[in-house]
Amino acid sequence: MRARIPIAIFMSSFEPGGTERQMTELIRRLDHRQFEVHVASLHRRGAWLGRAEELAASVAEFPITGFRRASTLTQAQRFAAWCREREIALVHTADLYANIFALPAAAMARVPVRIGNRREINPNKSAGQIALQRAAYACAQVVVANCAAASDRLVMERLPQRRIRVIPNGIDLATYTPQHHDRPLRRIITVANLRAEKAHEVLLEAAELVLRRCPDAEFVVAGNGPRRQELEAIAQSQGISERVQFIGHADDVPALLRSGDMFVLPSRSEAFPNGVLEAMATGLPIVATRVGGIVELVENQRTGVLVPPDDARALGHALLDLIQWPSHARRLGNAARAQVEAHYSWERMVSAFQQLYVEQLAAHAPVRHASELMAS
Repeated sequence: MRARIPIAIFMSSFEPGGTERQMTELIRRLDHRQFEVHVASLHRRGAWLGRAEELAASVAEFPITGFRRASTLTQAQRFAAWCREREIALVHTADLYANIFALPAAAMARVPVRIGNRREINPNKSAGQIALQRAAYACAQVVVANCAAASDRLVMERLPQRRIRVIPNGIDLATYTPQHHDRPLRRIITVANLRAEKAHEVLLEAAELVLRRCPDAEFVVAGNGPRRQELEAIAQSQGISERVQFIGHADDVPALLRSGDMFVLPSRSEAFPNGVLEAMATGLPIVATRVGGIVELVENQRTGVLVPPDDARALGHALLDLIQWPSHARRLGNAARAQVEAHYSWERMVSAFQQLYVEQLAAHAPVRHASELMAS
């Protein structure tokens, strides 16, 4: 039998998040007849670790506590040795910290193909983080962006366009199935980590406006993060805490979305948000901000409603309009589902990554791997 090609996917951790979901599913869905998929991480922890372990050839941890510590260089040397021992032909990193740590270490190990990732456009990164990541990208032949907005940010950070590929996120269409009902639209859901760039305080201000006009509406906020206590205090001070539920991490997001009537995302910065993609697949009418990759996913008044960021009044009125015009809201939801079916399946995403791997391995890998690819 032809030997499988050993590759490694490097993640920061397996904690719930959009990047972690996408990369875990990529690990599981790659063609394991062609690729021997190893997994490495800075921290071997998180709810999705078990899913990654099920099909991985091995899972290794290279823990660090900061990039300025001498121990980080030791871990980078360990990772380089790990790559050499397994004759890793390709390393694909998942996120900011994985890029910074693993791309230079893979180059040190002379791994033939190094592929970085850019799955966010968060403007809150420090100048030091941007500089470190840019330096790490110099060790990669290709950096994959998950949307045009992320690609544009890479160009702004002076990465040559020829080294950028855009591969949008994928989703399991069978898991996110639309629910058809005729009840009033009252249950409004958001799924996002509770961080500053998600602008949950703007949603709470909009919720206050909605509840003044529609007191039986309810808001469900799914996600964990450092702002939970602060946001709960804001809801309490606004007198809306009885109509706003903070439920933390949702283990079953498809079921949560099926229980809802609308989806909202008030972010001031996004690349290609999984929450919006999942809501579209569920057929929910969506109100989101006109930022980043959201505008690539949602066409205003065709597959959802877009409003300016940091505008609670516009956000609240958009939600009220959908509550008032349920037939229009359902048309938006149906069109959103059709858009996802046409463009965002897991099969399409995984196929695009596999094609990229084959292209880069054929161009840069040792003759042994190139001949294996030609035989496949």
